[in-house]
Amino acid sequence: MTELTKLTIAEAREKLAAKAFTATELTEAYLSAIDTANEKLNAYVAVTHDKARAMAKASDERIAKGEAGALEGIPLGIKDLFATEDVHTQASSHILDGFKPKYESTVTANLWADGAVMLGKLNMDEFAMGSSNETSYYGPVINPWRAEGSNADLVPGGSSGGSAAAVSALLCAGATATDTGGSIRQPAAFTGTVGIKPTYGRCSRWGTVAFASSLDQAGPIARDVRDAAILLKSMASVDEKDTTSVDLPVPDYEAAIGQSIKGMKIGIPREYRLDGMPEEIEALWKQGIDWMRDAGAEIVDISLPHTKYALPAYYIVAPAEASSNLARYDGVRYGLRVPGKDIADMYEQTRAAGFGREVKRRIMIGTYVLSAGYYDAYYLKAQKVRTLIKRDFEQVFDQGVDAILTPATPSAAFGIADQEMASDPVKMYLNDIFTVTVNMAGLPGIAVPAGLDAKGLPLGLQLIGKPFEEETLFRTAHVIEQAAGRFAPNKWW
Repeated sequence: MTELTKLTIAEAREKLAAKAFTATELTEAYLSAIDTANEKLNAYVAVTHDKARAMAKASDERIAKGEAGALEGIPLGIKDLFATEDVHTQASSHILDGFKPKYESTVTANLWADGAVMLGKLNMDEFAMGSSNETSYYGPVINPWRAEGSNADLVPGGSSGGSAAAVSALLCAGATATDTGGSIRQPAAFTGTVGIKPTYGRCSRWGTVAFASSLDQAGPIARDVRDAAILLKSMASVDEKDTTSVDLPVPDYEAAIGQSIKGMKIGIPREYRLDGMPEEIEALWKQGIDWMRDAGAEIVDISLPHTKYALPAYYIVAPAEASSNLARYDGVRYGLRVPGKDIADMYEQTRAAGFGREVKRRIMIGTYVLSAGYYDAYYLKAQKVRTLIKRDFEQVFDQGVDAILTPATPSAAFGIADQEMASDPVKMYLNDIFTVTVNMAGLPGIAVPAGLDAKGLPLGLQLIGKPFEEETLFRTAHVIEQAAGRFAPNKWW
């Protein structure tokens, strides 16, 4: 049965249609893999055995009738940020203890409408705030990858660490994730998986727990580029319940895979060459440029001059929106409630006990930058910088550049409870240095595995595209995937 979990979504879809096995058999194989591995990897915070079996049975019935949907019988993991009806939805936070919504997020509803099967809810950084999956109330997710000759546990990246680890360890065929500043692309790079953050507005945010509403965007993490294309096709939609979702037809992303990139212009931004960047990352980037050139693309040097301001501006805008969005968690209507001597004290006690350190830090930063004396000096200035970042990209794309190639992360996965990271939040924030610009500008970005470092850990490259031109990203990422090959961890769990 374990052989079934090695199939990509595209392969499983084909074999299910050919009746080589049933959706129930496929689901049981994944449930068995989760039950064996989850204690060691901590990727799932809730496993929905009964629901998965019922959904798989319904899929088998539809397949038998010839009514199979685009994802019929495909078992998926769902990040704990997406509301799933009557199933644990807590954004991996203590403050949402026991919360089971009576509604379904639009993204997951789209997947179920296409026949997908839910295996459970995936661990993540609390309220999606983190770059290592260590801020979760349920403890850190363990990366399935280990450095050669070492037993040390590594982080899977964040905030979608559970999604990336589960896909990498074959504990689901694919997973939903979200990206506010790199939370899909960084964990994908750390685990040798493919992750795409679509254009802002491509997927509905309705029913997804909000972190920073102008930056958050749902997307898939998958084993290869084709699977990511298949999942995004089902996840994306316009939604009257989310006014920021865009009313544009959803293309057949899978059709873009394998198309030639001959004649395409690929931009290489000089601002992404950082001081002290590891040689391995520099070499990987150069290798990616060579692969693009070999496939017939034209390589052009470009400038994105406001890149250096992106990280500080992001860490003003995102916490500001978070402090506003998280004000609703007060212990009154749902989740955790810690009694107090009066209602104000109850709010205070509940929020103090319910939120973790990183979430508290960001709420306080956000409240500070929005306060009367500082709004103009910080928040307003950050929004102006954001406009300039967006304009940098627009000017580059106006010059005929089709996509931009950069590293995905400044390093490979680091250790859990890394002392340097733990003692210096800014060092942790620097993990997002290559990814935040994409969110600030609302653009699509994909991370694709491109090689291994000296310790045998995966490294990823990132491609950034024009608004709503995800097809270009799938085309170009597939070229890198074909050249680099696919990477899997050695099983130790």
